[in-house]
Amino acid sequence: MATSETFVIVGAGLAGGRTAEALRGQGFGGRLVLLGAEPYRPYERPPLSKGYLMGSAERDTVFVHPYDWYADNDVELRSDCVVTGIDRKAHVVTSADAQAVDYDKLLIATGATPRRLPIAGADADGVHYLRSLDDSETLRARLSAISNLVIIGAGWIGLEVAAAARHAGVAVTVLETAELPLLRVLGPEIAEVFASLHREHGVSLRFKTLTSTITTSGGKVTGVELHDGTSLAADAVLVAVGVEPNVQLAAEAGLKVDNGIVTDASLRTEDENIFAAGDVANAWHPLLGRHIRVEHWANALNQPATAAAAMLGRDATYSRLPYFYSDQYDLGMEYVGHVEPDGYDQVVVRGDLGGREFIAFWLTGNRVLAGMNVNIWDVTEPIKALISSGAQVDVAKLTDPNTPLDEVV
Repeated sequence: MATSETFVIVGAGLAGGRTAEALRGQGFGGRLVLLGAEPYRPYERPPLSKGYLMGSAERDTVFVHPYDWYADNDVELRSDCVVTGIDRKAHVVTSADAQAVDYDKLLIATGATPRRLPIAGADADGVHYLRSLDDSETLRARLSAISNLVIIGAGWIGLEVAAAARHAGVAVTVLETAELPLLRVLGPEIAEVFASLHREHGVSLRFKTLTSTITTSGGKVTGVELHDGTSLAADAVLVAVGVEPNVQLAAEAGLKVDNGIVTDASLRTEDENIFAAGDVANAWHPLLGRHIRVEHWANALNQPATAAAAMLGRDATYSRLPYFYSDQYDLGMEYVGHVEPDGYDQVVVRGDLGGREFIAFWLTGNRVLAGMNVNIWDVTEPIKALISSGAQVDVAKLTDPNTPLDEVV
């Protein structure tokens, strides 16, 4: 492998760190520069709303590699380095400290940023967003000192923080504009499972609700006011209303952006020397037959091997099905596949829905599009096989716990 080339990775999160690892593992011997805006080496985000937030995981467990890994593998890790521009013609990346790095190949792994609420009080002391390690540490300290938390948004982050807050003995109210939590992801058939779970653990759920103002006193949060005039007291507020992909660098460099940085199945952009991976990449998925941007840990973990191979000029295609997991109270779940809100005909269940020990399948034309196992384990691979096959299943067999999943076609 030629050692004269320089590969640059912009974004030192999980995707960036794993791409550096994959490049070295696949034989790249040239200069490898990893630029990260945060003051830390790459870390994983799931613990920030789960174990680390709850205090059951130590800080060192969130990092992708040990401290010495970057020096040992000749990776130039530059933390606190905010990249401000990409000159595609000159093959140069520039940063806020006026540093410039030449590149032969470039990976953009800039992730995403939490959406802000455009309402009064959104920047007050006591309003939290959860994306970074610092965010998680600040919120964890807050949960140990408050009595009442309001969460705006009943997505995965909002619900996981609700569970962590209840574990800490904090009273929690969750506000959601939809009729149920996770409605867009799970549909009404399964979303109710999570609504009942949180109600049983003492969470107050308010649906079809809009927040008009975060109330303050002396610059500190005192509560929220809803559009219907209702006022709720709060010692702190978590805003969890989704994220926006960080596409500014790519857009200013003239790359195609559309709900992320648009790439082919090898994670290559329209510029043959620039690639994208992780939350920011809107990649063509050969199995799904469409571009898809996935904001989950597994994508940032697994895309780097494909990106590295493509950067090295090898044939590479990313065709893994989307996967994510969540832990809330005594409920653990895994979800694999992809389905749009109106893209399925029916949802069928194998197991005990009421007892929260089941597998749910989203179907169209008796083909499995996605599956979610709740408190049932070691079934992800056969669910993936059903989705990937595109075969029509026998629904009676699919819903029968006594029929192995590899015998339902």
